[in-house]
Amino acid sequence: MIEQKVWKINGFIGILAVLVLAGIGVAAIVMEIPVLVVVAWAAAFILTTGFTIVPPNKTKVITFFGKYIGSVRDNGIFLTVPLAVKKTVSLRVRNFNSQKLKVNDVEGNPIEIAAVVVFKVVDSAKALFDVDDYSQFVEIQSETAVRHIASQYPYDNFDEEGLSLRSNSVEISSMLKAELQERLVLAGVDVIETRLTHLAYSTEVAQAMLQRQQASAIISARQKIVDGAVGMAQMAIQRLEEEHVVELDEERKVSMINNLMVAIVSEKGSQPVINTGSIY
Repeated sequence: MIEQKVWKINGFIGILAVLVLAGIGVAAIVMEIPVLVVVAWAAAFILTTGFTIVPPNKTKVITFFGKYIGSVRDNGIFLTVPLAVKKTVSLRVRNFNSQKLKVNDVEGNPIEIAAVVVFKVVDSAKALFDVDDYSQFVEIQSETAVRHIASQYPYDNFDEEGLSLRSNSVEISSMLKAELQERLVLAGVDVIETRLTHLAYSTEVAQAMLQRQQASAIISARQKIVDGAVGMAQMAIQRLEEEHVVELDEERKVSMINNLMVAIVSEKGSQPVINTGSIY
């Protein structure tokens, strides 16, 4: 079902019409015309059932004897189809904060994840008639989409290849929004924004995963230190040779590189050894 406009006129014109009919009824009493009194006052009463007031950022959905005939989006007081049922649907921007969901990521690790969904109704007819309760529909579909996205990616990518929930939150939120919009179009809801508000390993694996992260960080740092040490040793030997400071044979180069690598890579401060004789 698609939202459409319903017939309506300015409410003050409708009030004037009701007053005119009521005046005709009074005049009919004076002229002693009972039929006209009944007709005029009955028409005035029926017209009063067609009045509706629409506040800002809300819409009135009009049904006439069970049939949807249209919606009123304009703000103010209006006279629409008499004897119709009017239901209010909010068009305001709303937030939904999901609960902390326990999900297994793509590697099978249990994680806790939660998200906030910012949405608004853009089609009042779909929101009211195509789903039972659009607010509850948004909540259920949001949590389902969060679970589905979380199960497709790892919490953290230790190989630094591909997407991960922790390192690529912007991309993950964008994919969550796209999937959620596809689910909620049935309810006439537009998803404005989605964001992850909570992401953590579950308590039973949190300590082990922390140790894994620390080990990965140490290995990465060591790799950078070794790369830097090799570059510094190469640069030192190259400068010594270019400036003819000392002549180094292959054995002395190996010894110098060994000393430099130990001094740079070691976690402890190196102790200098003064050699007063030969290098051998």
